[in-house]
Amino acid sequence: MFKAFAPLLLCSLGLSQPAYDVRANYLKSEHMIPMRDGVRLYTAVYVPRSASDPLPFLLFRTPYGVGNYGPENYRKRLGPSPHSFELEREGFIFVLQDVRGKFRSEGEFVVMRPHNPGKKGKETDESSDTYDTIEWLLQHVPNNNGRVGQYGVSYPGYQTVMGMIDAHPALKASSPQASPADMFLGDDFHHNGAFRLMYTFSWLAGHARIRRGPSEKDSQPFAAPTPDGYRFFLELGPVANVNRKIFLNQVPEWNAYMEHPDYDEFWRRQNVPQYLKNITHPVLNVAGWFDAEDFYGPMTIYETIERTTPDNRSTLVVGPFSHGGWQSHPDGNSLGNVQFAGSPAIYFRERVQFPFFIHHLKGKGELRLPEVLAYETGANEWRSYDRWPPVEKAAEHRLYFRAGGKLSFDPPLEEQAYDSYVSDPAKPVPFTVEPRFTQGHNWMVEDQRFAASRPDVLVYETDPLSEPLTIAGRLIVDLFASTSGTDSDFIVKLIDVYPGKPETDDPYLARMGHYQMLLSGEVFRARYRRSFSHPAPMTPNRPERIEIDLRDKNHRFLMGHRIMVQVQSTWFPVIDRNPQVFTNIYRAEASDFRKATQRIYRSKRLPSCVAVHVLKPHK
Repeated sequence: MFKAFAPLLLCSLGLSQPAYDVRANYLKSEHMIPMRDGVRLYTAVYVPRSASDPLPFLLFRTPYGVGNYGPENYRKRLGPSPHSFELEREGFIFVLQDVRGKFRSEGEFVVMRPHNPGKKGKETDESSDTYDTIEWLLQHVPNNNGRVGQYGVSYPGYQTVMGMIDAHPALKASSPQASPADMFLGDDFHHNGAFRLMYTFSWLAGHARIRRGPSEKDSQPFAAPTPDGYRFFLELGPVANVNRKIFLNQVPEWNAYMEHPDYDEFWRRQNVPQYLKNITHPVLNVAGWFDAEDFYGPMTIYETIERTTPDNRSTLVVGPFSHGGWQSHPDGNSLGNVQFAGSPAIYFRERVQFPFFIHHLKGKGELRLPEVLAYETGANEWRSYDRWPPVEKAAEHRLYFRAGGKLSFDPPLEEQAYDSYVSDPAKPVPFTVEPRFTQGHNWMVEDQRFAASRPDVLVYETDPLSEPLTIAGRLIVDLFASTSGTDSDFIVKLIDVYPGKPETDDPYLARMGHYQMLLSGEVFRARYRRSFSHPAPMTPNRPERIEIDLRDKNHRFLMGHRIMVQVQSTWFPVIDRNPQVFTNIYRAEASDFRKATQRIYRSKRLPSCVAVHVLKPHK
């Protein structure tokens, strides 16, 4: 384990670095590197022009295209971020590769290609492709020091994790960032069995169509006929219409998902954590508190490595970012209307990522990273911990749903009590107030007042806090619910309600008065309340316990703020509509969709609540 150190104080860091001239400082070469089965992968290698001492490799493997194809076409950046160039200035041999079946590489692309732990002979997977690439580089690129590091955000982060499994001995440092771990349980395409319609449609339409062969233009985004995704997907009708009306069998992966509505072997084979054993080289695992796509992934990957290889050398960093915002945002000081302090994106790139790679690949500098580096939102400060969650520093408390829309740490006293609403799939609750065709990133902190005013959304809220309250760790909802149908979705959102502001001409202050900041939201498809592999219908109007994991948070609710919980049954079109009858949703027709009356119970026997871990005050 790395030695933990005192909580980091925010420091004043400069904004993004000035432009860097890659062509002037690096020499580019292109290669078709053969894999063990003979398939060749396009690879661009950039070597510093002034290199004298042997240098390590930094490897980046992507399905999104290396770009700038041709020996005279240079990339504008080589490292992870378009806003900082400390790695380029330091000097590495940068290696950028199109993965199998994408862009200029040969072979067939398989979305989330499962790891093959029993490979024989010429059998391949992403792990072996990474291994073979490293072996070729060591033998064919001169003046290398025999050390390799790898990194990637999102799908390239998944490629990084695959390279960590059965790793090449020369692999000395990995940084998987926002990597998915399980596409049915908690990442891009499903959450708790509920289908993430909007994102899956857009991603597969742009990246998983049948291709005719290697090409510099492999991906084409869907030409949306309207910016209003809510209207588009509602008028499209049931999910089955996507292939019938739009994809027309040109996106095989979509059809494969439609054939596997439950957590069967198709999905279990893609589960990454089952293969994370004996990961002994240093790992920098990165996540964002407001990542709508892949938060489950990096947290689960870190937890798994800690469990399977207790003496590993891994660090977890979680910051106030949306998906990949630590690289894509110039400074990380804002997300939508919410402001953060201390330029957290710059801090990560310059004080965490850069030292990690130069220490492990070049042996330079003393690395003083803690086991866990977590940004405490609300307080807007980095915190260091020697484990996650910091169980020895936090105590579990429960926020109970109470009468009159109250939320309280005191349990309910009523013998029988519930609140109800009617969920209508024909008029689903939108996930955002803005007209969007793709989900974007800022909605994960978006003001939820638009939802709170709907009759099909229940709202529970505390009184203003008399002192700050900090939560750290997993948020678990115990929801006691019933439906008049035989299936339903339940969405629970945890919200930080800002205090009111006096009337003002300042547009920012006006927006933030009683702002309902979404902290965490999660969906659960009730048919999977007992098993993700074996769904079961609900008995109409019979209450059942449904446990919903809202994932981890490290947030301080400031004095005068309120804690709010919202409960609803639609979240459209981020999540596809549940017909609210027990049927195969992927084959449902328009006539299958029904209104349902939902009851959320709040009695002594059925006390719906959110379990939070309250952190002891920092000294």
